[in-house]
Amino acid sequence: MEERKDIILKVENLKQYFKVRRNVIKAVDGVSFEIKRGEVFGLVGESGCGKTTTGRTIIKLYEPTAGNIWFNGYRIGQAGKDVGLAVSQAKAESQKALKEIERQKREALQTDPNKEAAITAKYTAMKDRVEADLKAELDALDRQLEENKADKTDYVARFRETEKKAIQDRFDSKKAELEQAMLSASQEERAKLEEQLKDAENTFKIEQGFLNKSSVMNKMQMIFQDPIASINPRMTVREIIAEGLIIRGIKDKKYIDRKVYEVLDKVGLLPEHAVRYPHEFSGGQRQRIGIARAIILEPELIIADEPISALDVSIQAQVINLLNDLRDTLGLTILFIAHNLSVVKYFSDRIAVMYYGKIVEMASSDELFAHPLHPYTKSLLSAIPYPDPYYEKQRKRVSYNPALAHNYAEDKPRMQEVSKEHYVYCNQEEFQAYQAELAGKKG
Repeated sequence: MEERKDIILKVENLKQYFKVRRNVIKAVDGVSFEIKRGEVFGLVGESGCGKTTTGRTIIKLYEPTAGNIWFNGYRIGQAGKDVGLAVSQAKAESQKALKEIERQKREALQTDPNKEAAITAKYTAMKDRVEADLKAELDALDRQLEENKADKTDYVARFRETEKKAIQDRFDSKKAELEQAMLSASQEERAKLEEQLKDAENTFKIEQGFLNKSSVMNKMQMIFQDPIASINPRMTVREIIAEGLIIRGIKDKKYIDRKVYEVLDKVGLLPEHAVRYPHEFSGGQRQRIGIARAIILEPELIIADEPISALDVSIQAQVINLLNDLRDTLGLTILFIAHNLSVVKYFSDRIAVMYYGKIVEMASSDELFAHPLHPYTKSLLSAIPYPDPYYEKQRKRVSYNPALAHNYAEDKPRMQEVSKEHYVYCNQEEFQAYQAELAGKKG
């Protein structure tokens, strides 16, 4: 991938399938999106649509069945050993579609035998399209496997080499700054500057020490949905938060304590909380501990998997405001997974709507709420309650039934840009209808 400095994460045709006995569950089916550095990207949809699986696959808790994941210019995820599952599933679905076409052809011939030539031509063309789609999908999977074999670059080694230079540059810059300040400092100020220089040298040694255990994946951390189940009840808060530093090889207890106290302060907790156990805290405080555990490794991307859904409404606002503050002060990029559209609108810069393993619409937050196009997006928005009894009396729910809303028998859907940076999963007929609808709304 040609590296773009403004793109921190790129997901390309990601698929995550699970085999359950004889069935194949397509949890994520061909998802593609990019997240710009410094933004909050919202991923919304009903429970079971594949949001959490997408986040877990990105952070490598699952190996992707197919597709590519790029983070900071490094390919961290690609088609793995389960790619055969995607191939067999594509073939099975193709065979099913061909049988259905043959059944429809027989019914059409029985209904109107005088038009045999026209009916045969129509259904032959449909078969050809199914076979062409299968060939294109199999070719894409083969091409991806060949690219994976050809790409022998060790992204971990590349990252460590880059990080080594960054650590050295940071220390040299800090040292030069402090030495310059000492030239004109008083004796008292000079003592403080010498202490700061000593701290900088210690930090430099520590960073060099754990560089061999460092990885680009440390720059991506996750905040889990359940603040109770996601932290160890037998560990103190200090042990929970410091675990990442210890895994990276840091042994200096003073350094660890200082970092733990710093992040506790950032998330609104006190230093004395470090010696307590999780059961001594409320749900909101436990989630703050989870956030502290994520940010102590100084990540660039946070995957927040429904971090407020298990909390009271009043606490939800506090956690969202905390994440907003951390985003500004630490320069974080956030993939925010949720099903509460009101929260997502407030917190996100761009939003992708997911349904049944696919992204069906993607646009900026304001654009999506002002001009929803896909029927499922309209259905979700119609379900948002408002604290206005007069509005609620007149609010009408929009139901979504894919079988009634779309006809993809002949013209297959794909992600298309209906207007600038507003993408919808649709076929060509729907694309033209959405463009006309958008022109009518904006006109």
